[in-house]
Amino acid sequence: MEGYTINNLKMNTIPEIANRLASLCNELKFVDAYAELFSEHAVSIDPIYNNEPLKGLANLVEREKQFLASAEIHAFKVSEAIFAGNYFSVVISMDFTRNGQERKMMEELCVYKVEYGKIISQQFFIG
Repeated sequence: MEGYTINNLKMNTIPEIANRLASLCNELKFVDAYAELFSEHAVSIDPIYNNEPLKGLANLVEREKQFLASAEIHAFKVSEAIFAGNYFSVVISMDFTRNGQERKMMEELCVYKVEYGKIISQQFFIG
């Protein structure tokens, strides 16, 4: 399925968005992924932050920059996506060390919702 157009704006399909997200994240370009693929009004729910919804692209980017400034990522991998309606999901595996902490390996199930060619929400489940 090819991208579509609304009000003369080219929209990406959900598989295109999922593939681009995986590509950027596997290159450790997390801030670029937010800037390119997320809605200005995106919401993030993350158990690391007590599942308190964080709203707005600027806030998501700022929190990502803070994480990246406090961590060294040794390895990062995004699985193939699975799709259901306006949602896609991937498993992210990350080997990292946060400042002053021990190195650890973490796996997250990440669920994304897409509307009008942009990710509008993400929720993480840590295994």
